Amino acid sequence: MNKKILSGSFWLSFGSIVSRILGVVYLIPWLIMLGSYHNQLNAQALFNSSYTPYALFLSIGTAGLPSVIAREVSQLNSQNRYKDSLYITKLGLIIMFVMGLACGVLLYVTAPIIAKNSPVDSVASATISIRVLVPAVVILPSMSMVRGWFQGNNDMKPYGISQLWEQFARILFILLSTFLVIEVFHHDYVTAVYFSVFGACVGAIASYLYLFAYMRKQWGHYKGLIDKSTPRALNNVSRSLLNLWYASIPFVLLGSFITVTQLVDQLLFKQILISFNHMSTSYVSYLYTIFSANPSKITTVIISLATAVSETSLPLLAGLRYKSKDSIESIRKLLLENYRLLLFVLLPVVALGAFASSPVYTVLFSHDSLGAYYLVENIVQSLLAGLVMNSLTLLLALNMNKLAVIYMMWGILAKIILQVPMTFMMSADGAILSTDISFLIVILLSYHKLNKTYGVKLRSLVQLSFLTKFILFCYSFTNFFLAIVSIIWAAWAVLSTSQFSVWHS
Repeated sequence: MNKKILSGSFWLSFGSIVSRILGVVYLIPWLIMLGSYHNQLNAQALFNSSYTPYALFLSIGTAGLPSVIAREVSQLNSQNRYKDSLYITKLGLIIMFVMGLACGVLLYVTAPIIAKNSPVDSVASATISIRVLVPAVVILPSMSMVRGWFQGNNDMKPYGISQLWEQFARILFILLSTFLVIEVFHHDYVTAVYFSVFGACVGAIASYLYLFAYMRKQWGHYKGLIDKSTPRALNNVSRSLLNLWYASIPFVLLGSFITVTQLVDQLLFKQILISFNHMSTSYVSYLYTIFSANPSKITTVIISLATAVSETSLPLLAGLRYKSKDSIESIRKLLLENYRLLLFVLLPVVALGAFASSPVYTVLFSHDSLGAYYLVENIVQSLLAGLVMNSLTLLLALNMNKLAVIYMMWGILAKIILQVPMTFMMSADGAILSTDISFLIVILLSYHKLNKTYGVKLRSLVQLSFLTKFILFCYSFTNFFLAIVSIIWAAWAVLSTSQFSVWHS
């Protein structure tokens, strides 16, 4: 196994996974402070309806440039052009600052429109909650650029640790502010949600401070490389900026692909069920919370595993492709290592997560059979989401940008086309299944291209250790067993009038 993939994946996985775990664990005290189950569900719906558009605007604000910078810096450094890599990073910082301001203003202006079409009880509260996230949208793009520079230098430690600082500061602010708002000043849960979403800005500032402290500590090493570098060759600022913009387009779509599918659910789910299925607003908000808002807190941990592996492979593949004229065999081996590591990590996590979905949902949120059922579906879907992010990142790392964009557009188009009929017929199950199909389309297209170009055959991927084969068997058996159990749970939940009488009323 490539040592750089293992080392980089460790730091990215460590930062991503621990921060995601913290992002799940803090829900226990946070939800307890919010009070009744009704308040918890509404708060979760309000919180998630704010964060989904925020994530999309953040993807647009970063414009994929951190990943572009990582790839460009890796290529330039491989040619001993450290001065050029530093120059192009500075240009990226300027772009990110301007883009952050522009997207912050755009999010503020469009907040009422997004809130009006979101499955929440109060449009006014959702509008304020979305606007509270504007400072974070302004700050985070430039901070992501600094992370991209470290990634391009194959120094993944600050990337991973900065995520921990960001999450720790965010969670500390959320819990402290919620305690003060509810327990000390006796305001309602809506005000607590406003402060909680503002925690994203506090976390971004903390991450920024750590990255600059780390850079100051390591500057002697980087300065030595810059001093030995060849003279700077990139002098045309306008051309460099245009090249960065053009190269960033696929990364924008990659970073926002999963978020777009979630936004389709957020904007269309309410409209379909109220207009065609004649469900109440409260019940639709409840469904949205248990099939999307709550599970996303858990599945993001699994997806972060795939992101860690793919982001580590990006600069390595870019540098390998550039340095060697006859590198097809080397790239093929690296791709196989990438997929094997991904499957080895994801399969047991998904299988165990699906098996433990009911107690996990009960501990984090509350006992809800239907919620546990949807969590199983979302955990299985996270395997597809991880494969989607990894496959598309590999295409971009190998400069197959146009194909990656086409595949993503096919996936988004499939999601939009299938959303209305499947949600109408199957409610939340239809929304989840339409996303599954869109992910599968992208995975199959990406794998077919990689196999055709580099010979990454499926039988090479499954020739793993006996342990992994055993995990594959257990995973398949567990999913079959849980599918039967989940159907029984869902039937019992639907027939149980005591559980849903409040929402139907």
